[in-house]
Amino acid sequence: MNRRAFVAAVAVGAVGVCRGVDAEEAAATAPSAGEPSPSKLPRWRGFNLLEKFNDRHSGAFHEADFELLSEWGFNLVRLPMSYRCWTDPSDWLKLREGPLKEVDQAVEFGRRHGIHVNLNLHRAPGYCVNPPEEPADLWKEDSALEACAFHWAHLARRYKGVPSSRVSFDLLNEPKDLEEPVYARVVRRLVQAIRAEDPGRLIIADGLKWGTAPVAALADLGIAQSTRGYSPSQVSHYRASWVEGADQWAQPTWPITVVRKEEDGTEKREFWDKDRLRRERIEPWRQLQAKGVGVHVGEWGCHNRTPHDVALAWMKDQLDLWNEAGWGWALWNLRGSFGVLDSDRADVTYDMFRGRRLDRAMLELLRAS
Repeated sequence: MNRRAFVAAVAVGAVGVCRGVDAEEAAATAPSAGEPSPSKLPRWRGFNLLEKFNDRHSGAFHEADFELLSEWGFNLVRLPMSYRCWTDPSDWLKLREGPLKEVDQAVEFGRRHGIHVNLNLHRAPGYCVNPPEEPADLWKEDSALEACAFHWAHLARRYKGVPSSRVSFDLLNEPKDLEEPVYARVVRRLVQAIRAEDPGRLIIADGLKWGTAPVAALADLGIAQSTRGYSPSQVSHYRASWVEGADQWAQPTWPITVVRKEEDGTEKREFWDKDRLRRERIEPWRQLQAKGVGVHVGEWGCHNRTPHDVALAWMKDQLDLWNEAGWGWALWNLRGSFGVLDSDRADVTYDMFRGRRLDRAMLELLRAS
């Protein structure tokens, strides 16, 4: 289907796109008693589960993960997903029911084990923070925007009737450094598509600049916002293979002095500690909270090449700050290089736990938070 034909095909379902979200529509999103509010999110704590992170390794979610997290005292899973997992590669509008039923299973596992499920489009039609680039541009092309709205409308219909205490939507993972009006236009369209199907669904939008900057232009929309916990990257992503130049960084400490080379060849030194994290990564978001916008940390964590003692010290400061702010969080990930299971750190003595290698020190730090 060419792009002009696509836009025409979805136009019937896009009545009212230009009118925005008015006060009456916003009022319809008020949560029922006992449900989370977009102005004040519960302090959900948990992990990102990656079974549908990309279409090359798409699989079913594991009930054992939900059971384990509940046993450990956590209450959140965030599911960063690629729309390609359930989409016909030749047609944005043709959905495959098999993979979507696997998402249904995750929602059911959440219900069984008291785990809130946050659904996120990590790769959406027209945008992903990771390569490869999408063939269309979500921020500029109506074809991509309407395809993205189509997918969110489908998910809204699919989970209508499931309370927001159990399921929430996180629209787009880590939008880049865009102008606020460009991002706000996209978010408002996606919110409208969801609310046309399910007016009460709890919706969350990631901050700009890859999730680090609050978006004041969305404060009137009746949705929450999500930040990140990866600063400074010289601690969180030391020697990460997918980060350009990370293999050249000095081995991190915490606190840390980051040395940056300027274009003129001079060096700039930046000192990061808990107080700087509070000033630059907490206070701007507290100002957003004061406008009635709930906040949580959708991703955070420390790659396995950072020395373990440094990682734990940095993580403790992050957790302390989020406790002060009353924010929940989702670690990236449960299993893997950022996680508490099978993280392949060279400087950890792991406990064997149900056939997995458990970083017990990290787990107990997280549980104590």
